[in-house]
Amino acid sequence: MSEAPFWKTKSLEEMSTEEWELLCDHCGRCCLFKLQDVDTDELVYTNVICKLYNEKTQRCTEYTQRNKLVPTCLELDADKSRTLSWMPDTCAYRLLAEGEELPDWHPLISENPNSVMDAGIAVSGRVVSERGVDEDDLEEYVIDWVQ
Repeated sequence: MSEAPFWKTKSLEEMSTEEWELLCDHCGRCCLFKLQDVDTDELVYTNVICKLYNEKTQRCTEYTQRNKLVPTCLELDADKSRTLSWMPDTCAYRLLAEGEELPDWHPLISENPNSVMDAGIAVSGRVVSERGVDEDDLEEYVIDWVQ
C-alpha cells in the first residue's frame, strides 16, 4: 500500500520548503499585473507579466532575489494563501488552503511538467512583459481568461 502524498497529509504550515515549492505549477498567473477598482474593489487581471518571468522556462529568472528586484512581489506563505483574494482560483496553494483537491492537470497529479501548458492554464504565449508597457495603459490589457 502506497503512502498518501504530502499535500494530503500535511497542512501548508507543516510542509518543508521543498514540498512547498513543488506545489507551484509555474503557470505564471500570480505574476500577472492586476487592477483593482478603488470604489468597488473589483479585481481584474491583465496579460502584462512581471519583467522577471521567462515564458520559455515558465520560471522567474531571479527567483531568490525577486523580492529585492521587484518590491511588489510577495513571498507567499500559508497565511497569505488563505487571505489573498487575487490568487488565481487554479493556484495549488489557494486550493489546498480552501480544502480543495489539486486538479488532474497539476504536475504532482499528472506527473507531466507540460500538463499545465496542455490544460491551457499556463500564461506562456499569451502575455507581454511589463518592460514594453506604459503603466498608464494597463487597462488596455485586461483579460478574462484568469479568475
